[in-house]
Amino acid sequence: MTSRELEYIKTVADEKSISSAARKLYIAQPSLSQSLQRIEENLGAKLFNRTPSGLTLTYAGERCYQMACQVLKIYSDFEAEISDINQLKTGRIVMGTTNHLGTVILPEILLEFKENSPSVELEILEDNTGNLEAKLLTGAMDFALLHAPKLAPNPLLNYEFLSEDPFVIALAAGHPLIEKAQKKPGYLFPVLDVRLLKNEPLILLHPQQRIRHVSDAILAKAKITPNIVLTIKNYETAQRLAGQGIGITFLPMDYAALTYADHPPVLLSIDESYSPSWDLSIATLKGGFLSRADQYFLELVRQTFAQEFFSSHSCTCQYATLPPTRAGCYHTISILYFFNQ
Repeated sequence: MTSRELEYIKTVADEKSISSAARKLYIAQPSLSQSLQRIEENLGAKLFNRTPSGLTLTYAGERCYQMACQVLKIYSDFEAEISDINQLKTGRIVMGTTNHLGTVILPEILLEFKENSPSVELEILEDNTGNLEAKLLTGAMDFALLHAPKLAPNPLLNYEFLSEDPFVIALAAGHPLIEKAQKKPGYLFPVLDVRLLKNEPLILLHPQQRIRHVSDAILAKAKITPNIVLTIKNYETAQRLAGQGIGITFLPMDYAALTYADHPPVLLSIDESYSPSWDLSIATLKGGFLSRADQYFLELVRQTFAQEFFSSHSCTCQYATLPPTRAGCYHTISILYFFNQ
């Protein structure tokens, strides 16, 4: 089976449609159908079930799809090695990140990268963290910039820590709990005892989202069965609703600092005993090949987060005096902007 035929199988399986796959492959639909029929005849097994809702893989098809992904990854790795030999005169990086992280991170890195490697193609896949990890496992991308899971990380992936971002509690101005928060050294905002959220209406993100994972872990440590009044996907909407008094929500500091609303919520810190944070990380496939272009891009990422942003920005808020593990690195610019308005 040729690499072209493997690409046919993978694309049809991903698209679940011959017509859609044909457009993506830039070939005629009848040609693709004939190629699939010939592949199935040569194998002596059906790879796809034809259903009214689209194509689904048979068991043989699932095994063939897995093999195709692995073999195509080997081809991709070989092409990356050739790029190394050519001293980065050609090459391609496929990386993943979330929409928000792309907004925060990429402007800090892309200019220098393109200046030094103008002929290296860069493809950026933006998706949620779970989908990014799934694509890493299939070899669809070289690496991803994402927040590492708090519990049960995938054993097939490596997570290289870059920085930590603390979570805060967002609630409406005038809420009675604000008066119960206490100022403590080393925290930007007054600290609220999480246990006081028992029976309070909570706005939480969907269970598949990593912000929700951290929120659930905080509530579990506080031994709270949450009173969830709303489950939502958009953290900005959750913050706006919290500011309007619909409920209380948890947000990472970086996200809270970049969001603006007509009725901004009051932000309160969480005691570090609840581990209220998530870790920005570089995720890679264990045993996977990283080209020289990949390594150069990732080195720029590491250098960016190693810089002490506060040295070149004036700010008098107490957050500027915190150690990097508490204050975080990647969100410092947004924090400074937030407090210097």
